[in-house]
Amino acid sequence: HNYETNGTKDGLEKTKIAMMRKVPFLSKKDCTDAIEEDSGYLDVTVSELKHPPPQLSPMPDGLSSQQVVRRHILGSIIQSERSYLDSLKRILLEYKKPLMEAEPRILSLKKIQTVFYRLKEILQCHSMFQIALASRVAEWDNTEKIGDLFVASFSKSMVLDVYSDYINNFTNAMGLIKKACMSKPAFLEFLKKKQAASTDRITLYGLMVKPIQRFPQFILLLQDMLKTTPVGHQDRLPLQLALTELETLAEKLNEQKRLAEQLAEIQQLTRSVSDRNLSKQLNSDQKQLILSETLIETVYGEKGQVLKSKERKVFLLNDMLVCANINVKGPPDISSLVPIGPKYAVKWSAPLLQVQVVEVGQETPQRKDSIYHFQPDANTAQNYNLFLGPPRLYQELQELQHDLSVVEEVTLLVGTLQGSYQNLNTTVGQDWCMALQRLIRIKEDEIQCANKCRLRLMVPGKPDKSGHPVSFTVVFSTPSPISKISWVNRLHLAKIALRDENLPGWVCVEDDEKTKPPFWCPLLACQFDLFICFLQLQAALYNPVHCSLLGFSAASTSLPQGYLWVASGGDDSHGQVEIFSLNRPTPRSVKSFSLGSPVLCLEYITEPSTEEELETQTSEVLPKIGNTICVGLLDGNILVYGSVDTAAQCLLTFCNPEGCPVLCLKHSANFLFAGLSNGKVAVYNRKSGEGLWDPDSCRHVVIGCAPVLKLLQIDECVWASCANQVSVIEGSSLRTQSFEVHPDPMVSVTHMVRAGGGVWMAFSEGSSLRLFHTETLEHLQEINISTPSAYLSPGQKSVCVTSLLICQGLLWVGTAQGIIVTLPVPRLEGIPKITGKGMTSLNAHNGPVEFLVATSSILSQDFLKRDSPTEGVDSSGGGEDKKVTNSSQESLQQADGSPQAEDKTKGVLLQYQLRSTSQLPGKLLTARLEESSGSTQDSLEHTLEDGSIYELSDDPEVWVRGPGPSSKEETRREKVTSAAVISGGKGFRRLAKSSNSPDSSENMLMVWQLPITV
Repeated sequence: HNYETNGTKDGLEKTKIAMMRKVPFLSKKDCTDAIEEDSGYLDVTVSELKHPPPQLSPMPDGLSSQQVVRRHILGSIIQSERSYLDSLKRILLEYKKPLMEAEPRILSLKKIQTVFYRLKEILQCHSMFQIALASRVAEWDNTEKIGDLFVASFSKSMVLDVYSDYINNFTNAMGLIKKACMSKPAFLEFLKKKQAASTDRITLYGLMVKPIQRFPQFILLLQDMLKTTPVGHQDRLPLQLALTELETLAEKLNEQKRLAEQLAEIQQLTRSVSDRNLSKQLNSDQKQLILSETLIETVYGEKGQVLKSKERKVFLLNDMLVCANINVKGPPDISSLVPIGPKYAVKWSAPLLQVQVVEVGQETPQRKDSIYHFQPDANTAQNYNLFLGPPRLYQELQELQHDLSVVEEVTLLVGTLQGSYQNLNTTVGQDWCMALQRLIRIKEDEIQCANKCRLRLMVPGKPDKSGHPVSFTVVFSTPSPISKISWVNRLHLAKIALRDENLPGWVCVEDDEKTKPPFWCPLLACQFDLFICFLQLQAALYNPVHCSLLGFSAASTSLPQGYLWVASGGDDSHGQVEIFSLNRPTPRSVKSFSLGSPVLCLEYITEPSTEEELETQTSEVLPKIGNTICVGLLDGNILVYGSVDTAAQCLLTFCNPEGCPVLCLKHSANFLFAGLSNGKVAVYNRKSGEGLWDPDSCRHVVIGCAPVLKLLQIDECVWASCANQVSVIEGSSLRTQSFEVHPDPMVSVTHMVRAGGGVWMAFSEGSSLRLFHTETLEHLQEINISTPSAYLSPGQKSVCVTSLLICQGLLWVGTAQGIIVTLPVPRLEGIPKITGKGMTSLNAHNGPVEFLVATSSILSQDFLKRDSPTEGVDSSGGGEDKKVTNSSQESLQQADGSPQAEDKTKGVLLQYQLRSTSQLPGKLLTARLEESSGSTQDSLEHTLEDGSIYELSDDPEVWVRGPGPSSKEETRREKVTSAAVISGGKGFRRLAKSSNSPDSSENMLMVWQLPITV
């Protein structure tokens, strides 16, 4: 660990760092040396007399409501920092000091130093921060500025160093405490006494975990402060920079914590392995832990009843899956003081590529003899369906489908009757059919619900006596639907990561062999040709359309749901658009159409919400337009298409009055902006009450003489780039303000992307990118894009940027050489400054990267709900009723259109009063559970299989069954986002030095998939 001195101008800081260099790694020295060295550390004790803690003066009169809120948030910052300092002092005074002075010794000095490693230095960092905070608070009413103080205090390398050391040592320290509790009764007694004597009853573990939580707490407080700081306030940019600084620091510490925990977990697992071969594999440097979680393995009987269930720890490594038994040993009084790490006994392990996720009722393509079967009965043997988990649900579905086919045949036969009979006519048959169809819908919903918290895996076992491969099925219950989604998604991505094109997929820009790319790099999921090769790719656009038919696992592994529009142009009289469906792991072309002129730009426009009232009034004449896609052409035309699925119906065509090529399109709330090649921006209003643009409302804004190459929407304004200037156009007034973004007038701004409070710009020449503040328009950072020289053609010294994109904390840069570079950027509302190392993709195009498109969709909330339709009967009464009825209204309406009878008081889901047979004997066709004692037992079993029995109500982090308000809020807050990035250009090549890919001139798309985020 080298402690750098950059950023520490203060002499005192330099002295502290120089002294810190003397603090050795404790493991390398014996304990006496460590103590002597530590006492040589420059001890900056803060006297409360000389430096009283921060104190806000009484609130002056005449403050605005925002100023009042800012003062309250400042009060929270002061309070939380004081509480944090008290906790740190408490650890050192109430735990470390007595242990050091104890006679006889309770713990050796070496162990004491290891347990409390770096706490003293963390306390000193925050003591210095408190002095600065006190002086700033004293003058708050004059300055009202605090952001710069956070930047100055926490941007020093020393802060990162001491916190990194502390976090890296934390698992080790907890392990030491746990061992000491078990082997030294005096130490256990000491901890118990200390906890009992404290007023708040916080354990040592509870105190020591606080440094890990400190920066996330700061971030939340600063986010609140930023929300109440108006644009133009002097503290606004400093607060945004402070957020960036703290987010970067928290990210680095999180990564360190993840790596430390991953290492500890793998070591713990390795220690429990008796198989030498497996132990050797686990010890390999290449092994990385992707996901580990305690799941409940459930074994079902033939009728779907639970035979046994047991907790297992499941480990997903980068190339294998390991399942272990958990043995938690240790007295209960220790577990209340420090978390006890379990011991594992490996039950089975399997190569990742041979593990398959299989859902209830999914047909399996494998040979019959390679699968472990439940004993099938005669009906199911014919279908070769594999029953997994609760087989009864699927069996019931098959019985309903069988009954439906019989009733359909009966109805056809009834239709051939010569005479007419009161209770025997086709209407009755149709009623029966519809009732059964509804019941099938419900049963499918139940199967979907059983899937939500059930992870079913087919795992290779040992070959049988004849040498045939045998697979067995394991069923795990996950604690929540989100956990199931994560497992399915990570298993899918881990397999993609093992493909040749992802081994490796990225290299760090600096040519040093030591730096490995971060573990979850974007993974190249697929690449494929498109269009006829003579067309020039121009633009692409993501059209999010939610697909309700997608199953649970498919939604966890497929690309973001929706469609990708890719536009191209040939000569002046030919353009083409191709539409791809993304509702699967690889895109599929579903439609293409030609246009009379090359397409230059595309813009996706969401349906206007402000016009809703007007639309409802005129809905009889004009149906709602929905989301639309605008297409700008070389001949000056703008086309508006409906975006419903793949119909792509042209709703409107209009030409700009100048007849100039439309280079770019952007929309704000009620205006469409079109950047033209003559240096003007054409602005269109919406037609009143209709939602489409009004060609006659066109107004022009003159930006300059050069073409307007890019438009970017920022809040109520639109930024327009023209040569080396950018003009900010105010939404409704169309007033403009221009600023220069590059010193050379011959250089044009070619790309602009926004993240948080900043805009990154790329230029027609050179490899530099520049960052500007969205509010003050200040130039904040400039970076050069570089790639390892080995990947450039001879004679090429620099790269030129041809496309730019920000997606999920990465700035993607496409170059004229076909090479793609990514740079990490903060995700929060701070300034997207680049501080980390860039990465170069080893998968590149042969020609320029023409476009980069981000696709992202949020998984339907239905996937995250636990309640199955049967539970809906008990808890939500008629609430579920509407849901099921509406979902199938279109396809299954009653013959005469009469509404279904709904019996809400009894919580009936669906009930069909058959018009002419209501008094006939036999079961009434209904989805309601019958109220006999036998079926109640059945229904109980049902909820067992719905994946909602495992409740830990005392842990707020864990899903709890039942309709309480908290669980509903939890579901509402959870957002599960899937994302992918798509690039377009000529050809595909691997940059690995040895490979020589053929130079292809075909247009190709490359698709990178990112892990699902919660």
